[in-house]
Amino acid sequence: QVQLVESGGGLVQVGGSLRLSCAASGTIFRYPMGWYRQAPGKQRELVAAITAGGSINYADAVKGRFTISRGNVLNTVYLQMNSLKPEDTAVYYCNLDTGRSYWGQGTQVTVSS
Repeated sequence: QVQLVESGGGLVQVGGSLRLSCAASGTIFRYPMGWYRQAPGKQRELVAAITAGGSINYADAVKGRFTISRGNVLNTVYLQMNSLKPEDTAVYYCNLDTGRSYWGQGTQVTVSS
């Protein structure tokens, strides 16, 4: 059974940095993974995604500030978030796509001004 566990959220001031981590268990192949976020009253949106081959895609709102990367352990992924803004405040979710979509439990990121 595939499970995703996220960590690294928290409270940070404007301009600060956070690093989110996501580890998937129950897989034996490399799959596309991504980070999504959902702010109160808004739909869940893609933040960054990385394919099994390493191609990367970012939302325009985070380009140049956020970096997605894979870890050495199979299907681990990180999101380095720099120059954080209040509008980055949201619950961040890790996603793994095997053809079926799996989600982590979410981690809160709050950027205070």
